[in-house]
Amino acid sequence: MAGDTSPRVFLIFGNGWIATHIKELLLASGKTVFTTLVRTENREQVLSELKSHRPTNVINCAGTRGTPNADWCEDHKVETVRSNVLGVLNLVDCCYQLGIHVTQIGSACIFDRELTPVPKAPFFTEEDEPFYEKSWYSKSRLLGEKTISHYPNLLILRIRLAIAPDLHPANLLTRLLKYDKIFSLLSSGTVLPNLLPGAILLVENEVTGIYNLMNPNPFTNNDVLALAKKHIRPDLTWENFEYDDMMKVLKVPRCNPVFDTTKLVTKLKELGYEVKDSHEALEDLFIEMKAKGI
Repeated sequence: MAGDTSPRVFLIFGNGWIATHIKELLLASGKTVFTTLVRTENREQVLSELKSHRPTNVINCAGTRGTPNADWCEDHKVETVRSNVLGVLNLVDCCYQLGIHVTQIGSACIFDRELTPVPKAPFFTEEDEPFYEKSWYSKSRLLGEKTISHYPNLLILRIRLAIAPDLHPANLLTRLLKYDKIFSLLSSGTVLPNLLPGAILLVENEVTGIYNLMNPNPFTNNDVLALAKKHIRPDLTWENFEYDDMMKVLKVPRCNPVFDTTKLVTKLKELGYEVKDSHEALEDLFIEMKAKGI
């Protein structure tokens, strides 16, 4: 825990897209990193991994989002709960039992707002009570956060609409490029190249509590595709459709929240790190993609 000067050992639960990005950043900075694929709801296996690797810091990236999208969770409710509720609680509690700082990579899709073109202030802060549960995915994330938020060894990082300079299937950009028609409304998102280094700083400093891990100022799906057209896909075209039309092809509603990021920006500034405005961070991301020839 905090104050320990022994070399840091990181144990990441899960090996998905975000877990891979975090692992690469940690390895690039010379850290010792282990990953595990044990089921987080299995207490014996979790405790065995913790006692075997003896991590100073645990990062939980395991969880069910649904493939190809959150509608999957509607037909797999038990699997979703075991991963996003039972597994999350079990892992955090095991870490608490062993005195280990744990970071939960959570979801911000537990809030929603009115479908107005311009979001109404004030935006959601970490002090606001989450409430959105119109999809099983969101309900599971809501229950998961509520069951663990009181643990003193825990950092919760809420992410949403994560985007990075690659074409991984989980990337917001990759998903948008597959659609001919998109729904576009201002909402908050997580630009990973700018925010993951900051997230690692929070982990290394064993910060606790809840943080909205999103860039200041919301953006739209149209903003993302316009930058893609500008930098990497000059022939890209798309159409917009209305929310009611989108719901004709989805099983359950989607949320479009906007968050206040003051707490995150202030804390990372204290640690010497700058959180960029979402539009600046997105521009940098697409410039990087162009340089890579993606």
